[in-house]
Amino acid sequence: MSSTNLTRSEAAARSDLVTDVHYAVDLDLTEGGSLDHKTFSSVTTVTFTATQAGSTFIDLRAEEISTVELDGEDILPLALPGDGEGRYDESRGLQLDDLTPGRHELTIVAESFYSTTGEGLHRFQDPADNQVYMYTQFEAADAKRVFACFDQPDIKATYEVTVHTPTTWTVVTNNTVSTTTTGGDKTGETTHRAVVDYQLSTYLIAFCVGPWYHVTDSWTGSLTPTDEVKGVTDTRLVPEGEITVPLGLYVRQSLAEYLDADVLFDVTKSGFDYYAKNFGVAYPFHKYDQIFCPEYNMGAMENAGCVTIRDEYVFRSAASHYEYERRADTILHELAHMWFGDLVTMRWWDDLWLNESFATWSSAMAQTHATEYDTAWVTFANKEKSWAYAQDQLPSTHPVFSGANDLVEVDANFDGITYAKGASLLKQLAAYVGLEPFFAGIRAHFVNHAWGNATFDDLLGALEKASGRDLSDWADQWLKTTGINTLSAETQVKDGAYTSFAVAQSGAAPGAGETRTHRLAVGLYDIEDHSVVLRRRVETDVEGPSTDVPDLVGEKKADLVLVNDDDLAYGFIALDDDSLSTAVNNIAGITDPMARSLIWSAAWQMTRNAQMRARDFVALVVRGAWAETQLGVLEQILAQAIGAVENYSAPSWRTEGRALLLDGLRAGAERTEGQARLAFVRAYANAAQDAHSSAWVRGLLGIGDATAENLLPGFTVDQDLRWRLLTALVGAVDVLTDEEADALITAEEQADRSSSGRMNAVKARTARPDIEVKRSAWNTITLEGKELGNLELRYMIAGLTHVGQDELLSPFGPEYVQRAVDMWEELSSEMALRTLDGLFPSWAGYEDVADDLRATAADESTPAGLRRVLSEGLSRADRAATARKFDAR
Repeated sequence: MSSTNLTRSEAAARSDLVTDVHYAVDLDLTEGGSLDHKTFSSVTTVTFTATQAGSTFIDLRAEEISTVELDGEDILPLALPGDGEGRYDESRGLQLDDLTPGRHELTIVAESFYSTTGEGLHRFQDPADNQVYMYTQFEAADAKRVFACFDQPDIKATYEVTVHTPTTWTVVTNNTVSTTTTGGDKTGETTHRAVVDYQLSTYLIAFCVGPWYHVTDSWTGSLTPTDEVKGVTDTRLVPEGEITVPLGLYVRQSLAEYLDADVLFDVTKSGFDYYAKNFGVAYPFHKYDQIFCPEYNMGAMENAGCVTIRDEYVFRSAASHYEYERRADTILHELAHMWFGDLVTMRWWDDLWLNESFATWSSAMAQTHATEYDTAWVTFANKEKSWAYAQDQLPSTHPVFSGANDLVEVDANFDGITYAKGASLLKQLAAYVGLEPFFAGIRAHFVNHAWGNATFDDLLGALEKASGRDLSDWADQWLKTTGINTLSAETQVKDGAYTSFAVAQSGAAPGAGETRTHRLAVGLYDIEDHSVVLRRRVETDVEGPSTDVPDLVGEKKADLVLVNDDDLAYGFIALDDDSLSTAVNNIAGITDPMARSLIWSAAWQMTRNAQMRARDFVALVVRGAWAETQLGVLEQILAQAIGAVENYSAPSWRTEGRALLLDGLRAGAERTEGQARLAFVRAYANAAQDAHSSAWVRGLLGIGDATAENLLPGFTVDQDLRWRLLTALVGAVDVLTDEEADALITAEEQADRSSSGRMNAVKARTARPDIEVKRSAWNTITLEGKELGNLELRYMIAGLTHVGQDELLSPFGPEYVQRAVDMWEELSSEMALRTLDGLFPSWAGYEDVADDLRATAADESTPAGLRRVLSEGLSRADRAATARKFDAR
């Protein structure tokens, strides 16, 4: 993998030496509209103070360096890239030797690369109108791709930014921009300037450039006075009276008609209201812009005052309630980062979990209490926790507080532990200490470390002071260990009532087998008139192998016992036989959405853990999904049912299982309406098709005599859904000839000339069940991967690994083993992770290459990041094999 690396010890040494940093950055993008220009001019002047005599380095990745001056001295001859003896080394940056204590000025003029991988300065040309857009993505340490910098979170700085562009382009950055235009609209250029006068880490700087469509609004509110902010004199944090924050939304011109600005601003303002009420200090920056960016790798990025978001969140076709809920979650997640991450920043990436966990927890809280998505914690229980549990069972699982010794390890730790498990623990901690003491500790943390860097120990101290509880033991139990405890009820019953009631706890696995302190609720549920309703709930602390719950002694035996009611704790639920029978046979009758979600989650985990047959989980979904009112949960369980058939069912049952599931999905679509119907139709399109099932797909597409109106009266098949259905049809085995498939794809692509249409055509063509098609795609990805853009790679891998085509992929397993190390070293970090993970050969023939994969993963000469990808893939494939054997019993 061609990537710079930085160790924690190197970063600590550099931050001890370098302080009081200011960057003047000048970027010339005037020729960026022509894709023939591969580089842009970057001029950086860095002023900094050396606290003592010593040597250090500044980070930079560039194609060419033409000027390097340190305190007026030309050191260019020692800094040319690739000269073998000079000070420039892409893996280390530019060495600065023999610094004297005091102030220094460094100027570097370089030619840097435009990116097509979503790292650094990404450039995109919209096929709808040929307009060019650019945006930056710097986390964890890619600011060095654009300007020379000390690229680590604890060397904060101020900035002066100058960007030169064609006259029709806008620049959005971390503060308000002023512009000066010279020449005419066609031949001139515009110079954009901004001053970022607050301390920011380099990874939080952003540049978004292009002919954006722009909508403005503002939020006005006031702070709720709290004890924690008494004595704060920084009026940016505790202003008097009302606060007004300018708001902006940016999107490329071809998506302008789809921008639902009122809805987006409403969610954003709801977040400002909630955070103003609970965070104690004001929004810390001068404005708040959200830029919806094409070909975005992630959901969003919390650049201070300049949040970048994937533009798939600008829905050009019908979107489900779940998609709107996920978008709101993303908006509120990034907004929370303005305080936790941007105002107060981690010192090193071992506290990455704290940034992401806090933002994830905060967004669920804000959704629940300030928006229409008041069941956000139900979605969290089924979606985020499922991610966390799966990640925590891998051999690569790590403590929430992870060592993160270098940037390679940091990149790998953007995972379900860092986000979802950490947020689960914060939810439990808030229940453990009480919500108001929890917020009080957060407020004190913001005040104590505003504009600076902090560690988890700093936050823990603030929480201990606010709550009056010693949390060191809690932190040791939860943040420095791995694995999942299983929680179950141990009861004795006489004459229909409990004579004893305890919560049993297994040792955490994988890990050291320790038990932990859990704050949880036990719920007793009874069947009443075909419904399953809560009768009694008791909240308690659980610790050790067994904890008595005396408040439940004497209670009538329940039909269903939930030992983690309301999902306060992080752990698997083991249902007793009677509870499992009640849940499975009455899933649609469980009236509480959280309780129902917990049953779905428990059933899925049992399937993954080879405790419930995959066919029984599929039958459960077919029987009960139609009644699921939580649309986020519905989409999740339908996707899990497809996964159960394809990954966890016995091969001998798979054909029958596919038919059972497809019939159930069609029945669900016919039985429901609105967004639930959309979820069922999408799931149908995502499932493996055959000649029989694809007839319904043809009808929905209007191919032949049937139409969508005939099949599902009142239902609209819009453009994005057409692509889903078309891909399902052309990906079905023995359904279309090559000529028929090509004609359908070409016609659809001509009707949809958007960037989305172009990528969907790539996916559909690659999804064809033809070995020559697969060979061509495989060679393109594995041999020419450096030439692919990030979004094209994503869609091509999705088409190559299209559902139900395992047998076609079996020849590529040995080639994966042979090429894995080379691909890892040839591709950028983002592209390498996506490629090696997306192509892991868990398909048919896995057993033939498993030993070779294990040997590569165990070989210490294999790059550490790749070893993790391989070990995770092996673990998932082995888990699936175990589940298939269990299902075959």
